[in-house]
Amino acid sequence: MDFKVGFKPKLFSTFKKGYNKQTLVQDMLAGIIVGIVALPLAIAFGIASGASPEAGILTAIVAGFIISFFGGSKVQIGGPTGAFIVIVYGIIQEYGMNGLMIATFMAGAFLILMGVLHLGTIIKYIPYPIVVGFTSGIALTIFATQIKDLFGLQIESVPADFLGKWSVYAQHIDTVNWWALLVGLCSILIIVFTPKVSRRIPGSLAAIVLMTLATLGLKALGIDGIETIGDRFSISSALPQPEVPQITWDSVRHLAQPAMVIAMLGAIESLLSAAVADGVIGDRHDSNQELVAQGIANMVSPLVGGIPATGAIARTMTNINNGGRTPVAGIAHAIVLAVIYLFLMPLVKYIPMACLAGILMVVAYNMSEWRSFRAILRNPKSDIIVLLVTFFLTVIFDLTIAIEVGVLIACLLCMRRMAETTNVSVISDEIDPMADTDVQGNLEHLIIPEGAKVYEINGPYFFGIGNKFEEMMGDMGGRAKVRIIRMRKVPFIDSTGVHNLSNMCRMCSQMGVKVVLSGVNPTVMNVLENAGMDEVVGKENICSHISLALKRAEEILAEAS
Repeated sequence: MDFKVGFKPKLFSTFKKGYNKQTLVQDMLAGIIVGIVALPLAIAFGIASGASPEAGILTAIVAGFIISFFGGSKVQIGGPTGAFIVIVYGIIQEYGMNGLMIATFMAGAFLILMGVLHLGTIIKYIPYPIVVGFTSGIALTIFATQIKDLFGLQIESVPADFLGKWSVYAQHIDTVNWWALLVGLCSILIIVFTPKVSRRIPGSLAAIVLMTLATLGLKALGIDGIETIGDRFSISSALPQPEVPQITWDSVRHLAQPAMVIAMLGAIESLLSAAVADGVIGDRHDSNQELVAQGIANMVSPLVGGIPATGAIARTMTNINNGGRTPVAGIAHAIVLAVIYLFLMPLVKYIPMACLAGILMVVAYNMSEWRSFRAILRNPKSDIIVLLVTFFLTVIFDLTIAIEVGVLIACLLCMRRMAETTNVSVISDEIDPMADTDVQGNLEHLIIPEGAKVYEINGPYFFGIGNKFEEMMGDMGGRAKVRIIRMRKVPFIDSTGVHNLSNMCRMCSQMGVKVVLSGVNPTVMNVLENAGMDEVVGKENICSHISLALKRAEEILAEAS
């Protein structure tokens, strides 16, 4: 594999091909709209992650700029996303903000390494049931975290675990703030129905503006008790001071696993978003360059107080739908957010928490992929098992365990399927030349001589098929003097397969049985030669096709007689 990295951001190639005033205007307009759309989401994700409103906005500004500047997609919009809420919240609860900084920084390094090693395409092969399982699990978890703020429940501390949350909610159900619930429900309705009125106006922004004004109106009438961001956080628009995390070997050791989960989530979501965008604009993104950009963004973001970031499908599609066609739109979106942060941040403190909860409820619903979830339940049982295991582990335990176990189960099921597709058959009479592709010479000599047996392996010869082959070869009743192992349909062989084949050849030799290999393709032949199989079997007993193998069997039988 060639590990040479071609550092080719789409922004650079865009300018090389030519960039005109009309495209600039379209990109700037799209960037302004996406920036406005991203504002409430950045605030909501920052708070829901256990950080702060500023952390969410700074992530959208810094990471969003870097992802657009260095990315491998023309229209990708980066920033904080709902996928990270669960893992980030857990890290902050256990390791604090310093731990989150270290984990995010390490995740960025992992992402850059993935890009350098050209693993962008491999990430795409993560089984779809796993992606749907943990995405749906995250959505349900986000939904559960927002119940307190949506209902305005008077709870000092909400447990981190899913079941514990619902137990505490049930105990405090009598503390519901009906005005807060009304604000939250109205926010949801505004988000849902705004697109029916105008697709130009972001529903989440409309909800924030209207519900903030409504909350201020209620307070003017003497109706208090609706908690706002300012009641929970001290809002500041001061420029962040770069801060380097305090890294120790223990922190690196403990945070390596969650950092890898952040990296995997970031890689999956960003490449999925870029692939969806490609289908809309008719372009092709550079997956490895995109991973490098995501890595740089996640290494820089924590230094300015940010949280993990990745490509956001909803904001990317908003960018495309509003005319954005180059990375300039993403850069413009970051600049718009920076202007808002510097000049309008004090107004954020008036936003009601119930409104943000409503926004995140809608985000959770959109993330749930319930239609895909339902569709997979009609698939083969192996897909259903992977889906449900990943989903329930995400909800009940945590995302790290869910992804690890989900990938492990998927791999085991995949290996079982491969083993099922590989079969071994025995031919003891004659070979039909019309049904074969590796027959050469006189077709009349395809009768298998007495004393010889042909065993054909159809499929990959790996550890999953080893026992099956040993059972077949274990037929000692009236055993043949020559065993022809036909391997024309073996696309690859692993070390376990080589070991199994070598043992079988040695056992046959001890019993006075000769082994002849037939139809070995160059790839498999190279593996066998490197393992010294040509010395075990004998070079003269490795034949390119079945006609030569049968001829060699006749020679061996003649010598034996």
